This record gives sequence, structure tokens and C-alpha cells, in this order.
Amino acid sequence: MSPVQIVENDIKASALDLIGNTPIVALDRLYTGPGRILAKCEFMNPGASIKCRSSLHMINKAIKSGELKPGMPVVEITSGNQGCGLAVVCAVLGHPLTLAMSKGNSAQRAIHMEALGAKCIKVDQVEGTYGNVTLADVKAVEEVGLKVVEETGAFYVNQFNNEGNSLSHYETTGPEIWKQTGHHVDAFVATVGTAGTFSGTAKYLKEQNPDIKTFVVEPAGSEPIKGDPITKPLHLLQGSGYGCVPNLLKMEHMDETVSITDEEAVKYKDLIGEKEGLFVGYTSGANVAAAVKLLESGRIPKDAWVVTLLNDTGLKYTPVPSELTS
Repeated sequence: MSPVQIVENDIKASALDLIGNTPIVALDRLYTGPGRILAKCEFMNPGASIKCRSSLHMINKAIKSGELKPGMPVVEITSGNQGCGLAVVCAVLGHPLTLAMSKGNSAQRAIHMEALGAKCIKVDQVEGTYGNVTLADVKAVEEVGLKVVEETGAFYVNQFNNEGNSLSHYETTGPEIWKQTGHHVDAFVATVGTAGTFSGTAKYLKEQNPDIKTFVVEPAGSEPIKGDPITKPLHLLQGSGYGCVPNLLKMEHMDETVSITDEEAVKYKDLIGEKEGLFVGYTSGANVAAAVKLLESGRIPKDAWVVTLLNDTGLKYTPVPSELTS
């Protein structure tokens, strides 16, 4: 009688098991050194952005605490990526999801959320234009979202003030970066919207090595974290640079800021595609532009390894106006 064969498999139970553990890629064709830019491929999450991490963590936290009961509806305000992440999580866990989003955010995001079963309320802009969303626009979206919460008694995720947002990156993104780089990180660079990604990741990395330099990327002309007055509230970096200091930002985990123009973000977004074969969004372009700027400026050692994030896929965006690509 032949021995029984035990065959192992690697079948994931659901889309939730596809969140996190994204690879890091060296952008050695885009930036040839000295120094190195290492980018974490967050567009490979099932909702096609880094926001899948915080979505899963915040929902699980609410379930564990009893705030979110089985089948209970969920509401959130979003620029799109958090909504897509929540749509993935709520679809799997069986929670009806309503999302409020500015009409200034790319229509592709609404299509994505609705394809995953979420309801998306598109809110008129107050002062921005399509592709450019201001703080006033976000406040208008928040008003609509909170009204839905009041009317339905739904669980409100509240990503801008939910500590679970930052904790998701402290527990996953930071440790993954540290392990994947073989503990070789000289600088960490990231755009901020809620600041959950930056705060959680930077805190973890600095606990491993206090000498790691951490930089917040802000859109030129909308740099309140740097302390400058707002002169350009309209910019291309959807989901970041809202013209306020986010409540989740912990200044003790930040060393400095880096200013990036729309033109620089577009240039490096395109170079990531043309040189590295990766189609990503504008904040990803801004992150890589900031990494290059830091390495070329002397603000960090010229041979430093800079880790940054490719936040989401370029498929979430309407093409940029032609005047920024000429």
C-alpha cells in the first residue's frame, strides 16, 4: 500500500487575504544613483491602493469593539481610494456601504466602488474643479456623509480621526518595509491625506532606527505642514494636500517636508510608466519626484536608500490636462 500523499495548497479564503504584503521594487532604471529609490507597490492591493490596509484594520477594529454589528451599514467620506478599500472589505464581510465623494474626484473611482456593490453619493464642488479638490469641497462631502449617518444609524468609519488608520501601517506597512529592505532604510518619503500612512509607517521605522529621516510630501502652494500660507489650493494630488494639518499627523515622527509641483508629479508619474513599466497615480509620481529631489539636493546622503510608496494605480484617474505634459 502506497503512502498517503499530503498536498499543500496556497488558496486564499477571500480578497481580504490579498491585502498587504506588497512587494518593493527598485526604481533603478528611473534613478541610476548614487543612492537608490525603493518603492512599495501598494497598487497591487485588491482595491488597487494602499487604503485597503486601513480599511481592513478599521472595520475589524469596529467589529471587535462591538461598534459594528453583523450586517450593519457602513458610511464613509472619501476621495476614492478609501472608498474602494472599504468596498472590498464590506463586500466580503456583508456590510452595506454608502460613500460620499466630491464630484471633483475622478469618475473612475466611483465606477470602481459601485462595481463592488457600494452606493456612491457624488457631492457638488464648492470651489474646486474636476481633478482638483479643496478643503472646502471635502467639508461639503463630510456634511453629506454625516447626514446619512444621522438618518440611518450606520457605522461611520471616520478615517481622518480613526487611530486604527495609523495603526494599520504601524502593524503592517512599516514592518514589511523593514523586513523587505533587510533593515536598510535611510529615508522614508510619503504624501499625506489623512496622514495615517505616514504616521504609522514613520513611527515604526524610527523605532527600529532613530536615524532614519522621514519626509512629508506636500503640493507646492498647499503646504500647511511646512507652515506656509496656502497660495495654491487646487492641485492634482487627489487624496492629499488638503490645505490643513491632518489630525493623525504626529510631528515627532516627521523630520522635514518636501514641496512638489503638479508638473513634477506628472513628469515622474510618466517616468515610472516609461522607465519601470508601472502605471500609477499622481501621488505616486509626487512621492518619487520627492525622493529624487532629496537625493539630488544634499538634504540626505547621496548614497542613501530612500523608501517610498506607489499609492495607487493610474487606472483610477482621468488623463491630466495637456498643458502639464507639454
